Amino acid sequence: MRVWAQAGDDLILSVRLTPGSSQEALGGAWTDEKGAHWLSARVRAVPEKGRANVALIALLAKGLDWPKGAILLESGDTNRLKRLRIIGGGSAAARLTAIIEHWVEKT
Repeated sequence: MRVWAQAGDDLILSVRLTPGSSQEALGGAWTDEKGAHWLSARVRAVPEKGRANVALIALLAKGLDWPKGAILLESGDTNRLKRLRIIGGGSAAARLTAIIEHWVEKT
């Protein structure tokens, strides 16, 4: 089950975000009605004024050991389903996708 795709030198990551959670975590997967797969993520931040999106980017940056400034929200600003671009992630695809796949396998 892949929640990521390579787009040139970047990686595109599909995430289903749950804001306002009691704890921050990355792990598990969710499948939508169209069969698309999404990495599950939870953040403490509330979904007001982009706070949950900022918290998600910070959580991903820490987990991937990747600069926050190189992770951009491509779509889903006000939606739970988000696509994020990891700029330059293609050059470290093996390392990054191994981490992402590990997160997906968590339940």
